[in-house]
Amino acid sequence: MTAAALPPGYTLHEYSVDKLLGAGGFGLTYLATDVNLNLKVALKEYLPADCAVRTADQTLAPRSEADSDTYNWGLKRFLDEARTLASFRHANIVRVMRFFEGNKTGYMVMEFVEGSPLNEWITTRRPLTQTAIINVTMPLLDGLAVIHKSGYLHRDIKPPNIFMRSDGSPVLLDFGSARAANTGADLTAMVSPGFAPFEQYHSQGNQGAWSDLYALGGVMYWMATGARPVEAAARVRKDVMPAAAQKGDPALYSADFLNAIDWALKPNEDERPQSVTAFRERLASFAGAGRTEAEFARTQPAAIRTASDNTAMPLTTGSTGSSGMATVAALGVFEMDTLKKVESELARHLGPIAMMVVRNAAKRSASYEELCANAAKEIADEKTRAECLRKLSGITTNRGGATTRAQTVAPQAAATMATMAETTQNVSAKFTPEMLLSAETALSKHIGAIAKIIVKRAAAKARDEAELYLLISDEIKDPAEKKAFVRKAILASKPR
Repeated sequence: MTAAALPPGYTLHEYSVDKLLGAGGFGLTYLATDVNLNLKVALKEYLPADCAVRTADQTLAPRSEADSDTYNWGLKRFLDEARTLASFRHANIVRVMRFFEGNKTGYMVMEFVEGSPLNEWITTRRPLTQTAIINVTMPLLDGLAVIHKSGYLHRDIKPPNIFMRSDGSPVLLDFGSARAANTGADLTAMVSPGFAPFEQYHSQGNQGAWSDLYALGGVMYWMATGARPVEAAARVRKDVMPAAAQKGDPALYSADFLNAIDWALKPNEDERPQSVTAFRERLASFAGAGRTEAEFARTQPAAIRTASDNTAMPLTTGSTGSSGMATVAALGVFEMDTLKKVESELARHLGPIAMMVVRNAAKRSASYEELCANAAKEIADEKTRAECLRKLSGITTNRGGATTRAQTVAPQAAATMATMAETTQNVSAKFTPEMLLSAETALSKHIGAIAKIIVKRAAAKARDEAELYLLISDEIKDPAEKKAFVRKAILASKPR
């Protein structure tokens, strides 16, 4: 398959292929550069290995006349997947920015994010705590809610199709099996053994939200026990699979939490949670139960840094709820539900990086008003920022078990932001917008969209352009890349 890959430097529209990232049975995925925006993207190409070949001019063709119908049917499904994904807007669903046909095949342009598939990410982090599993699961449930509300089912949730960003937040991938629900038509059989429910083993199975929840329950079972669930077809007449309540470590997981996993994995679809809302409410009741992340971190061998400072963060610390931002430091001040609501509102303006923005804002804020001000300052447009603060004013917040209506957020946050203005003015005096944009563009090649925030904060500390680049280079993990980045950046910043 890799021999059929497009060569580095090959261009399609404004996209230049950098290298091959991976290959599957139905296609190839490349790292590419949008030369107009100087932006790294993932470019997915439809290339079914069993029925297509690449010709000398880089176009694709069916292997034989007999393969023609199969190839064209698969191409239609590939473009349908792209069209489906392009309609979704959620931080925990992979973002498709564009799709098109070329070389007699199809291409999908997707957001490129650093990280690894869940099945690789988890290897150095086992055993996961109860909180860590909930932190992975809740954002995925929020993404599933968007998919189901749009009238679709994912139908292939499994560890390789869940991507873990470098900040610990999960992203749901691979919508090649997604289909509209309740169409009245037979749904094609789609089976990933251990994660697919029995109703997906035949085209007339009663598939619905409960089918995706079975698969997600299977992922939770695998995270908690280390074992893949028994194939659904083997559980119909006599369920031979050990329950999570029997197999899970009671020192790590509460009995009620393990019972919730078993609920999602009921062989009979009528006995499972029937909606994302039902299952999410059940899991929300366990947030914070069992061993805390701080307790668990003491048993772990390594730590990672957050994207904005050098503070050690346990490898198991990830996202919480759709917000994906409740770090140990933030939990002592703000309720997770409050953080989730602020992140949800901010995501309308900042997209996926809202999660990191709110998480970092929470760590340096002493009040809800200050949290909103710190987070909203990342919105460049003044009117949009003011409207965001106004909406945040109406959010119900929780603290210490008490519920209050935050009616005074906008004016108090405005006062806090006025205090911040002096810092912004100092930054403007030292660095032109062009300098900051250049630094952001250079850093984004290594760490993605979060570069905007890193550069802004480093600019508040740096005395000149050389020091700015030295500060932001700390976010580049690879020593050789970091050294090359600093050398090139400082040379470019010297007056000619």
